[in-house]
Amino acid sequence: MARRNEHSLDEIREMILDAAESIIINEGYSALTVRKITKKIGYTVASIYMVFTSMAELVLQIKINTLADLSKKLQRVPIANPEQHINELANTYLHFAVKNFNRWSMIYMLNGQSNEEYQQIKNQLYSSIETDLALLVPYCSPQLIKQAARTLWNSIHGICSLSLTDLEKVDIHVVEKDIKLLVDSFVAGWKYKSP
Repeated sequence: MARRNEHSLDEIREMILDAAESIIINEGYSALTVRKITKKIGYTVASIYMVFTSMAELVLQIKINTLADLSKKLQRVPIANPEQHINELANTYLHFAVKNFNRWSMIYMLNGQSNEEYQQIKNQLYSSIETDLALLVPYCSPQLIKQAARTLWNSIHGICSLSLTDLEKVDIHVVEKDIKLLVDSFVAGWKYKSP
């Protein structure tokens, strides 16, 4: 076992997060245990609880990290026109989910843990779509635009969740078409929204 004075608390924190994310990536969220983490990093269980007050706090931080990674990918999507941008955001989201399935699938798991940082990053996911929808229908109220963006994003997430249950059998092109149909239908209806 490593000694506490070999690493700072910040270094131990990063080691714990790296080990936990590695377990989730390779084995899935259900395989994540404190014992597995300690085995990977060479520290005791007590060392983990010196840095994270609970397993729920550790899991929340992994969710935050995953959302932050997703947010960075979405921010890099080029903006051509609002409709195309929404489709590209949805496609990027799908491909992130496939590539990072075990991390992605735990983002929205309900465990009662949330904090301001988590909510802020989650809200960033909606903000690009809000901007696009506002450009398409500028006379709509900000409240309605916000609601529409969340409805659309949650629908995209729903298609991903339902379609990616077995990654080995999923035809990604079919899922891309499903999402495109959803987005195109939603945008068509949104553009003809009466004031």
